[in-house]
Amino acid sequence: MNQALTQIPAIPLHIAGKHHASTSTEWRDVINPATQEIVAKVPFSTPDEVNLAVATAKEAFKTWRNTPLAARMRIMLKYQHLIRENIGTLAELITREHGKTLPDAEGEVMRGLEVVEHACSIATLQLGEIAENAATGVDVYNIYQPLGVGAGITAFNFPVMLPCFMFPIAIACGNTFVLKPSEQDPSSSMYLVELMYQAGLPAGVLNVVHGGADVVNMLCDHPDIKAVSFIGSTHVGTHVYRRASESGKRAQSMMGAKNHCVVLADANKEQAINNLIGAAFGAAGQRCMANSVVVLVGEARSWLPEIVARSQALKVGPGSDRDADLGPMVSKAAMQRAEKLIQAGVDEGAQLLLDGRGHKVAGYEGGNFMGPTIFSKVAASNSVYTQEIFGPAMCVVETDTLDQAIAFINANPNGNGTSIFTSSGWAGRKFQNEIDVGQVGINVAIPVPVAYFSFTGSRASKLGDLGPNGKQALYFWTQTKTVTARWFAPDDGGSGVNTTISMK
Repeated sequence: MNQALTQIPAIPLHIAGKHHASTSTEWRDVINPATQEIVAKVPFSTPDEVNLAVATAKEAFKTWRNTPLAARMRIMLKYQHLIRENIGTLAELITREHGKTLPDAEGEVMRGLEVVEHACSIATLQLGEIAENAATGVDVYNIYQPLGVGAGITAFNFPVMLPCFMFPIAIACGNTFVLKPSEQDPSSSMYLVELMYQAGLPAGVLNVVHGGADVVNMLCDHPDIKAVSFIGSTHVGTHVYRRASESGKRAQSMMGAKNHCVVLADANKEQAINNLIGAAFGAAGQRCMANSVVVLVGEARSWLPEIVARSQALKVGPGSDRDADLGPMVSKAAMQRAEKLIQAGVDEGAQLLLDGRGHKVAGYEGGNFMGPTIFSKVAASNSVYTQEIFGPAMCVVETDTLDQAIAFINANPNGNGTSIFTSSGWAGRKFQNEIDVGQVGINVAIPVPVAYFSFTGSRASKLGDLGPNGKQALYFWTQTKTVTARWFAPDDGGSGVNTTISMK
């Protein structure tokens, strides 16, 4: 390793239950987005290192798949305890490398913990089904068996929660795993893995490689990997799904979004405004479930000035400041892309009511800060609507009726999440029935379901029939084997040859 790397912590790989120093010649800086300080270096794994991680997982699968359910469950129980004990450490790592505020980072860890707690139920989740005497003396039953080696590829915006959407339930089902976390903020993901081994996981069951497109392609192509889970952008997710599927793997891709929040005039005004602002600007808008489009219906249009005023009052600062409402964006490139889209919105005729570009924070002048930004009079053809800004920017659309709002949302190609704020049970039920979106919130601005329900984005936001979490995750990470069994008595001579398809 060169002299520059010896002065800054080097992120290791994790193979066979221990840290593994990479021999790669390609390294990337991990940068604190609030200060621009280089806090670590991350390697782009070599082909030999990826192959070693997969081979290690394949070997570990031979014994792990036969580990009793109760033993796997006890490891998960210990793991959830260790995560709970280390919430503060995990949150600090997230904030240092991602930028989100400490309270938000702590909330992320808790949402990841929910999935681990769900995986603790594996002894009942993985139960099969049986039909006794399906035919004379014949029993038919299903068993859910692990697939083999799984792989997970995660985005930067939730470096703890997204890996938890993948490897805990996969491992609990008896699979082994290779994780490729985001190269932009890998430290908290690595710490998750270290805690997993502290919980008693056998060596080689969970492995970590780092890298970019080349490593992703290797995971998609590798013949010993049986399933690939991806969460990130639509462009990359589409590529991963197609490439992995063409290689004969099971694949799922949770991708981009354009989420809408419908506000009716009968809603609880204080709750609605506070929730939609928090959902739009929390984590500097860098959430796939961020509420980036507000649809004000009827008289609710008069609430717009108050929405702008409250948004303008939000505090922007480093994530380490617990009083900050939103921290920096993850990188200069991400901020510049958001600024470019905002300018496109202005050029295309949308009305910029609040401009967060060029925001400076005292003492952090080099940080990637952008304040809350709000557009009104947004057309469906505007770039700020057709593209996912992934920054603290809200588009406001106005309609006369709920029917118009539903039609507007259903015309968008994405189907990740949507919500409605109303005091009318009729309106809420109409919305949930007619909206063509996978995850619906009623007076909930970010409708990410609890972990024992599946993440169910739809249309252009998801590829693959089965999503993370809930029952769908069990089905994704296992193979259903159906057994038809008959046991003959020792002296049963039978009734002759049966040449028909019927059971006799």
